[in-house]
Amino acid sequence: MLREDLAAERHPADGGGHAWIEEGPLEVVAGSRHRWTLVYEAGPLGIAEGGMLFFQAPPFWGWSTPQTVSPGFEGYTTISGSSPEVRLEPENFGQQLLGIRVAGRELRAGERVTLDYGAGPARARADRYAESESRFWFAVDGDGDGVRRLIAEPPRIAIVAGPAERLHLTLTSTAAPEEPVRLTLAILDAAGNAGAELSDKVRVRLEGPAGLALPPPIRLGAEDRGRREIRLRPTGEGLFRVTADAGGGLTATSNPLRVARDHPAILWADLHGHSGLTDGSGSPADYLAYARDVAALDVVALTDHDHWGLRPLSHHDELWEEIRRETERFHRPGVFVTLLGYEWTSWTHGHRHVLYFDDHGEVLSAVDPAYESPDKLWAALRGQPALTFAHHSAGQPVATNWDYPPDPELEPVTEITSVHGSSEAADSPRPVAGAIAGNFVRDVLDRGYRLGFIGSGDSHDGHPGLAHLASPSGGLAALVGAERTRESVLETLRARRVYATNGPRILLAVDFDGAPIGSTLPAVESGQLRVWAAGAAAIERVDVVRSGQVVESVPGGGLETEVIREIGRLRHGEYLYVRVVQVDGGAAWSSPFFFE
Repeated sequence: MLREDLAAERHPADGGGHAWIEEGPLEVVAGSRHRWTLVYEAGPLGIAEGGMLFFQAPPFWGWSTPQTVSPGFEGYTTISGSSPEVRLEPENFGQQLLGIRVAGRELRAGERVTLDYGAGPARARADRYAESESRFWFAVDGDGDGVRRLIAEPPRIAIVAGPAERLHLTLTSTAAPEEPVRLTLAILDAAGNAGAELSDKVRVRLEGPAGLALPPPIRLGAEDRGRREIRLRPTGEGLFRVTADAGGGLTATSNPLRVARDHPAILWADLHGHSGLTDGSGSPADYLAYARDVAALDVVALTDHDHWGLRPLSHHDELWEEIRRETERFHRPGVFVTLLGYEWTSWTHGHRHVLYFDDHGEVLSAVDPAYESPDKLWAALRGQPALTFAHHSAGQPVATNWDYPPDPELEPVTEITSVHGSSEAADSPRPVAGAIAGNFVRDVLDRGYRLGFIGSGDSHDGHPGLAHLASPSGGLAALVGAERTRESVLETLRARRVYATNGPRILLAVDFDGAPIGSTLPAVESGQLRVWAAGAAAIERVDVVRSGQVVESVPGGGLETEVIREIGRLRHGEYLYVRVVQVDGGAAWSSPFFFE
């Protein structure tokens, strides 16, 4: 169906005409209700009798579906035309889509159709996520053959954050004594949107342990847009957290910071998420700015779909160029790393995202027969600085076809957790919905596949790094020992020196006889597994997983815990990893050790 639509011949009248907002607000608060009067004017070729005009409110994340049947319900829409000879016959298609069939005679050039969206007392509800450009989509089937095209420039509005309801603190996770660290303070609305409304200047009081000098109370005003970055300097070794009180019930505690001379640096990455160019919220610039300024990520990738969404990247070079341009603009080696990427959206073999580690790369669409299977995708990518990552692999929305063994060069790690839940194992916290028995990542490790573990958000709310704020689960990738360069991030992923969390910045240090996570080691009669973890909440337990089984669950010890175990007789083909679970369901997974 996708191929047929992409290949379908468009009539010259398809997509003709233009539309605008005649009346209604051009900026609204996320989730609020309003009425908009929208006008469509037919293009030079008009719309034939039997043709259709389509009105689509943004199809994702909370917009009311336009409907013409129930005046008392939200989204009620009235339709009128400029000529009484033309009958306009509405038909609801679901997913925020309203079709209007032209009857009686053709709609001629310059004739207009007026829609009052939200005409009833319940009005129409806007997207619950903030974005600088939210579009009211119009499409035209000019000749009535069932094939339509979007008009060139749809009307658009801005959606801004609601009242301040959440305070979020993000602290650098690792540092040496006297090394400056970053504390990012963000005041968000209930859905995690940045730029929350502040009724007055907010006085923020910070507290922390000795050894981490904090500034006096700071004030945030409207000009700060609810965010501030503060530089701190630890004077001694230890484990630190910062708390803040902004009044009005807004309090928060940061993630842990470990200050030590011998602890490898940990960078935090979200390598998978979507913008409003496909099925997410916000522009690419919105997405990358949130990652840098609100979530305080070190590494980020925007991975919009190759062909899913109203305008497929694979057929709209200007959209891919916008992503490429913004990715390059935000990239600052040594400070903030951005990666060019997209999602290879196969409805047969499962979804993978593709990351490029330089400024250029192609959209190799899963709908294109040349790249329709994983082996064809990998063949096309071979020799490039690129990686692929299977995600939500155990279940919904599409499970991975693991009969294609992951390419060891191009797919050394897999995304085991995101907003969809965990694909690690059936016994993991918040497992993915619709899981298929035998398709969990632990099952494919049992097949002999060697994969490191990462998390990433797969966020559609425009909140990379903080997708778990508005969803039951999220995902982050911890890069151990990496530097803030694309080359170092690539090397770290290839070496599997990574671990996954489902959102919280849990600190995790794991080694086996001194070897780092992700290592391939010789079979041994006995070796020592060392685990140290510091949670963002109290740790419930540490699970030791060996070759398909949880062989031990060690009760946690509050916010910090340590486990040392002698593990015997590790044979060829075995693997070993740990899972740390907090009392609130937050979790972290180390990449496995593999034995040969």
